[in-house]
Amino acid sequence: MLKSFEHVGMTVSDMDRTVDFYCGLLGLNLALRKTMANGMQVAFLDAGGGMLEVFAPPGGASRAVDVPDDTAGVRHLTFCFDNVDETFARLEQAGVEIKERPRFAVHSEMLNRIAFVRDPDGIIVELAERSQKRQG
Repeated sequence: MLKSFEHVGMTVSDMDRTVDFYCGLLGLNLALRKTMANGMQVAFLDAGGGMLEVFAPPGGASRAVDVPDDTAGVRHLTFCFDNVDETFARLEQAGVEIKERPRFAVHSEMLNRIAFVRDPDGIIVELAERSQKRQG
């Protein structure tokens, strides 16, 4: 029997920058951070309903490439906030790269307002507010 969503694994170029972005700016909690014998840094960042398992190779990593519409893959990470407009304004003021400014969601049955930014490695991050019927 399924219990819950656990985590998504991702590779980043710089662990400090990534922890600053996801924990410092988005509000995730650093649950674990360590360096493995081969020099790979690993961190678990808790989002409250699942985690990001982040790997930073000792030699760094190339910038993320967006997944084209006709290619399988993960398109973005989404985090739920009380107020997308306020969160977006704070991130914009912090100099975060903007992909799409706040707007009403197409799938209004699920989400109310959304916006898109990029993390320090170019990974697309969606900021979302749940629709009124999904509040709780």
